[in-house]
Amino acid sequence: MPITIDDIKVILTQPGKSRLCIVKVITSEPGLYGLGCATFTQRIFAVATAIERHLKPFLLGRDVDRIEEIWRMSMVHGYWRNGPVLNNAISGVDQALWDIKGKRAGMSVCDLLGGKVREAAHVYVHADGGSKEEVVDNVRAYMERGFRYIRVQMGGYGGQGGQLIKPLNAPAGAYFNPRAYCRDMLEMIAHVREQVGAEVELLHDIHERLAPIHAVQFAKDVEPFRLFFLEDALAPEDIHWFRHIRGQCATPLAMGELFNNPQEWQLLIQERLIDFIRMHISQMGGITPARNVAIFADLYGARTAWHGPSDTSPVGHAANLQLDLWHPNFGVQEWYQPSDLDYAIFPGLPIVDAGYLYPNDEPGLGIDIDERLAAKYPCQDFVEEWTQTRLPDGTPVRP
Repeated sequence: MPITIDDIKVILTQPGKSRLCIVKVITSEPGLYGLGCATFTQRIFAVATAIERHLKPFLLGRDVDRIEEIWRMSMVHGYWRNGPVLNNAISGVDQALWDIKGKRAGMSVCDLLGGKVREAAHVYVHADGGSKEEVVDNVRAYMERGFRYIRVQMGGYGGQGGQLIKPLNAPAGAYFNPRAYCRDMLEMIAHVREQVGAEVELLHDIHERLAPIHAVQFAKDVEPFRLFFLEDALAPEDIHWFRHIRGQCATPLAMGELFNNPQEWQLLIQERLIDFIRMHISQMGGITPARNVAIFADLYGARTAWHGPSDTSPVGHAANLQLDLWHPNFGVQEWYQPSDLDYAIFPGLPIVDAGYLYPNDEPGLGIDIDERLAAKYPCQDFVEEWTQTRLPDGTPVRP
């Protein structure tokens, strides 16, 4: 007799700045359940509603072993597809089903996929600062802790700390100056490389803040500093511009955290226009599509660097790690420095030692949730400010 989906529970919690959505799939076998990440923090309540009002009624009573079928049917059941809300909802269930299958088999998800090719995953961390000197200090502090891959930013995304002259009656927003950003970031990266030497791997995230032609110029200008990769040089709407960047410099390129649709990443991989894929696993629909993309990317020499900031939940980070340990074309894993509270709410959250992220020996995803403790930190209802981005004259632009 098959084990079936008996209930699907949505757990919303906010132990830090990011609102998290965890899906708990409860089975017909007493005590057997799985966890998945469905975190789209800017639209967290829309995802919760999609799960509770649409996916749950559709999936109750289905065989938990039929992961592929459930993923495919869930994707097309709403007719319209490949959007961030639905993809995250599907991911929560998909990751939970992989967790359940691992628990039933007494194996990690990594082992279900084919087994380890490495014992731990290199991670990169974020070093920001208000000045180039402060960035250097923060990089050195991470190096002393054993980190060898460090992303360097200054003044947040877009370098927002510069002097801006706004029009009278300018509306509120997260203002930044793209041209000043280019000048300041190049100076900062050059200074950091000079101060810390060549052995540490430096990364930088444009965060799609530049017009395409300026992104091409920036990628050329940063080439002498030997970045491990330049992240999100272009917006998803501008991906055809990657041909121009690739044709003019050898700066390694990473792209994908905003991708929802396979047509966004397939072109870049097939034409060898990027070096690293870094989709948000829940944004693309879960472990099932991520597994397929990793295999596809390997055929073309592209490596993975899955999205892993604080708005990937601890469950999502556990899923990232299972993929990192398994596929041979792994590059590096973004890591967000969990708090003690994160570790308390999510027992089994992976740990870092000397720049490597290690799994535990538990089956499935190897992570659990303390629901009582999570409930003490409910999601706050607020309007995001950092995504209300504007140019100096007030023009709204992409964050």
